[in-house]
Amino acid sequence: MFDAVARRYDLANDVLSLGQDRRWRRAVTAGVAPRPGERVLDLAAGTATSSTALAATGAHVVGCDFSLGMLRVGARRLGGAAHHGVTLAAGDALRLPFAAKTFDAVTISFGLRNLVDLDAGLREMHRVTRPGGRLVGCEFSHPTWAPFRTVYVEYLMRALPAVARAVSSSPDAYVYLAESIQAWPDQPALAARIGAVGWEQVAWRNLSGGIVALHRARRPAE
Repeated sequence: MFDAVARRYDLANDVLSLGQDRRWRRAVTAGVAPRPGERVLDLAAGTATSSTALAATGAHVVGCDFSLGMLRVGARRLGGAAHHGVTLAAGDALRLPFAAKTFDAVTISFGLRNLVDLDAGLREMHRVTRPGGRLVGCEFSHPTWAPFRTVYVEYLMRALPAVARAVSSSPDAYVYLAESIQAWPDQPALAARIGAVGWEQVAWRNLSGGIVALHRARRPAE
């Protein structure tokens, strides 16, 4: 599915989010707060747009994705598999191809919903993060104001698939997107799942009225 949407993925995201995806990406970079020389794992990196923003801070970023189609588009954008502090790698978030305690920070944007086993994925992120390291997850969530939530659900189920047919290379994938967002846990429920697998200091911040939530946590220091 993700290979099929790769070619026009960034355009579709920009149109479907009404340009909000850029704001969300800036919030992720600020939430990770990477320092020069730190090692950052960007999971579900897609076409490496988020990885590039993280690397601009001077961090060494590994953009990892399960979709080879997405990574190929990203490599073309970057001019190769490694460029300006970004290295691209294929990998399954449930069995990451990295040693334990490798990264200072792990981030995943709009990929948690796609994990077959969310808890296993969160444990893998915990495994590859050094003690005291950071987790930042940006994911679609639940608007906090009830009247807006009703309008938002109508957009997801009616307008989003229609717009996707005009701008996406695989519009059927966005029907799945709408359905998966509706079925996703709300902010407190996701925070509880993150804490249950060993992360601590779990907190979240709502973006765009709760359409998206930025969850943050730390691996306990040893």
